[in-house]
Amino acid sequence: MKQEFFKRKISLQTKSVLPPLTKVSTPEEAVDLLQQLYRAAIDAESAALERFASGGTPPDAEERAKFRYPELRVTHSNGHDASRNVDGNRTRRAYAKPQRSGVYRTTVTQPEEFRGYLLELLHHLITDYGVGIEVGYSDQEIPYPYAFEKGEELFRGSTRGAEVANHFPVPLLSSVGDEVADGLFLTDEDGPWPLALFDAVRVDYSLRRLVHYTGTDWRSIEPWILLTNYHRYVDQFLRWALEQLNGESDFDQLELPGGVIIGKGVSESEAATKIAASPWHRFQMPAYHLRRKGGKGITLVNIGVGPSNAKTITDHLAVLRPHCWLMIGHCGGLRQSQSIGDYVLAHGYLRCDHILDSVVPPEVPVPALAEVQVALQEAAEQIT
Repeated sequence: MKQEFFKRKISLQTKSVLPPLTKVSTPEEAVDLLQQLYRAAIDAESAALERFASGGTPPDAEERAKFRYPELRVTHSNGHDASRNVDGNRTRRAYAKPQRSGVYRTTVTQPEEFRGYLLELLHHLITDYGVGIEVGYSDQEIPYPYAFEKGEELFRGSTRGAEVANHFPVPLLSSVGDEVADGLFLTDEDGPWPLALFDAVRVDYSLRRLVHYTGTDWRSIEPWILLTNYHRYVDQFLRWALEQLNGESDFDQLELPGGVIIGKGVSESEAATKIAASPWHRFQMPAYHLRRKGGKGITLVNIGVGPSNAKTITDHLAVLRPHCWLMIGHCGGLRQSQSIGDYVLAHGYLRCDHILDSVVPPEVPVPALAEVQVALQEAAEQIT
C-alpha cells in the first residue's frame, strides 16, 4: 500500500505544467534561491489567509498556485558506475553519494534554518560528482497551518474557520510517509529519484509535532540528543547543566519546556524558581536544551515509557538531521555476575513489541551504530 501511494504521489507531482527550473552554479546560489522562493510562497499564502480571515475573498486558482514548496533538483551523469566520484574513486561517506546516474529531487521547507545541511550536501555532490543543480517551484502545496508559526489562532472565534479547507491546502496524513527512509518507494526506472529522506510536507509535519510533544521550539533542539524515560535523569541533567552555566564551560543557556530560559550567572535560588515554574507536565515528552554557540549543545527529551513513544519522537527528530541520539536508562539484572551500578553498553535491540514489524522482521536485531559504540566504550574507559 505504501509503495503504491508513493508512486502515485510522484506521478501527480509531474502532471501540472510548471515554470522551468533555474540552473545555478554554486550551492550558495541554490540555497539563496530556495530561501527566496520559499519566502515568496509563505508571504503569498499568509497574506491570502489573513485577508480571508478578515472577511475578504478567498484565493482564486492563479493565487493558490503560488502556495507551493520550492524544489531542489540535481542531475548526475557519470556513466554506468555512478557511485564513483570525478576522480574515479568511491567515497566511504554514507550520504551525498548518488547510487546511479539520473535526476534526483526533493521539496524543501525552512531553507534558511536548514541552510548548513543543504550547503554541505550540495558541496559534496558538486565537488565529488560534478552534478548540475536546478531550483524552482514544485507541485507540492504548503498546507495552510505551516504558513504560520501559530496558525491555529488565525480563525479562532471566526465562522470562516470551517470554510478554510475549501479554499486553502490542508494537511493530509495520506501525504506524509517514510517510504524513502524505509526503502519502500517506487518510481519509474529512469527516475526522478529522491534526493532526501524526507520531503517538505513530512518535515513540516514533524516540526509541528516536535513543538506539540516537547513544549519547546523545534529550533531549540540541539544536534546531540539524549532520550530518557525517568524524571530522575532530568533532575541529574539539570543539575549538571547549571554547573556548566556557572563554571568555565562555553555553554551559555538552558531552555526548559514552555520557553523558560536560564542564562549564565543565574543564582541557585533563581534557577530553582525557574525550574519549578516550567510547565513540563503539560507536555507528553518535555525537552531540555543546554545550548552553546556553533550548534554544539545537548538536548534531553523525557520520552516516557514504551517503544511507541521512542519510535514517535525519533521519527520526528530525524528530520532535524541530528548528529547522534542516545537512549539512557537502567535495566534489570542480565546475569549473576553483574552488580548495581554496572555500566551496560547494548550491542543490539531484540524486539517483541511489534512496533517495527512492518519494516524489520522481529528476528532481526536492530544494531547500534559501530562508531557510536566505539566512542562510548573509549569514553567509559577514559573516565573509569
